[in-house]
Amino acid sequence: MTRAQGAEGRSADKWPANAVRGEAGFVVAGRERVLRPTFAALVAAEQELGSLYALVERASEGQLRLAELAALFWHCLAEREGVEREEVGEAVTAAGLAGCAGPLRCLLGQILQGVR
Repeated sequence: MTRAQGAEGRSADKWPANAVRGEAGFVVAGRERVLRPTFAALVAAEQELGSLYALVERASEGQLRLAELAALFWHCLAEREGVEREEVGEAVTAAGLAGCAGPLRCLLGQILQGVR
């Protein structure tokens, strides 16, 4: 199987996050995970968090709450098997805002611009 053929079902164990596709890597429970902002993931995040545009605005104003950040990461996890939502929140806390900035920037860029 080529890398392209395995792209849809991949995990960070097999393939790292692909920034060109709008993916980001983030460590949860000691393991690198792929955050993939698919349509379904973003719809689920929007149902919980409200307008994604408003979320982006809050982030740009420095008003994004940790719970919102953790929820966005949770919904964008490519594989949730064996991961509890609380572990994502703990990973956000452990990484700190600086450690979350790169993955968040990647996801927000995907929300605003789509796949380039």
